[in-house]
Amino acid sequence: MDMQIIVTDPDALAAARCAVDAELDAIDAAASRFNPDSEINALTRSGRPTKVSELLAELLGAALLAAQQTDGDIDPTIGARLIDLGYDRDIADMDSSAPLAMSVSQSADWSMVSLDGRMVAVPLGVVLDLGSTAKAVAADRCAAQAHRITGAGVLVNLGGDIATAGDAPDEGWQVLVCDGDDQPAAMVALSPGVALATSSTLRRRWRHGKRAMHHIVDPRSGWPAEPVWRTVSVVAASCLAANTVSTAAVIRGWRAVDWIRAQRLPARLVDSDGIVHTLGGWPAENSGGRR
Repeated sequence: MDMQIIVTDPDALAAARCAVDAELDAIDAAASRFNPDSEINALTRSGRPTKVSELLAELLGAALLAAQQTDGDIDPTIGARLIDLGYDRDIADMDSSAPLAMSVSQSADWSMVSLDGRMVAVPLGVVLDLGSTAKAVAADRCAAQAHRITGAGVLVNLGGDIATAGDAPDEGWQVLVCDGDDQPAAMVALSPGVALATSSTLRRRWRHGKRAMHHIVDPRSGWPAEPVWRTVSVVAASCLAANTVSTAAVIRGWRAVDWIRAQRLPARLVDSDGIVHTLGGWPAENSGGRR
């Protein structure tokens, strides 16, 4: 995963990096499906109510909230299906020669997960994948913790999930939004304390046989969402809120336009033809872009 840390005080960078590294290590230990020793994998194997750490409870709560807000378009119980589709390890280690599984794993949905404080119950056989929501929460936590420790303004970018904390530079946080070398790009200025998330059908891709796959799976069909959108970028008060909308928008396809417009969130959607659609007062762009 690509990571960037930007601070308003250069002397604060080392301390900010230490804070971010510590947060990411803790989240990996709590919630990574690819870490065999993670707390979430132990929970998946248990099949009985389990008291989890405060961190994992927070991450599960965020995933379940995203599921509720998107009517199940984002579903943390999609893990087994991702494994069926070949996404069974870190994307850098994927084996595209493996045969494609054609059957859907045990039917599951987010309502089967019970969270009461730190007590969690997950039916045996249901594999949790917190995916994008955990990364978004990580960005929010990393920015907040780095600012808390250093007092500097901080921007943290975790593979397109961008969170900020503290004061911004005078010109705002300058962020380049793009979805490919050959596609329109835009530089936008983010105000202090806001976040931006980009969800893409162009990244975390692999092949099984002749079929191209990407990591944003529609829980209802069990297959990667149709690539109506190359990328969806959303600005919101937190990275979790922005990521929830951007990921669900990929799954909803063209229906996402009215849905995002109703929420009055700034968004930039690039369709499969490379045409840029901006909604909800998307920040002024100072380069590139077609409408």
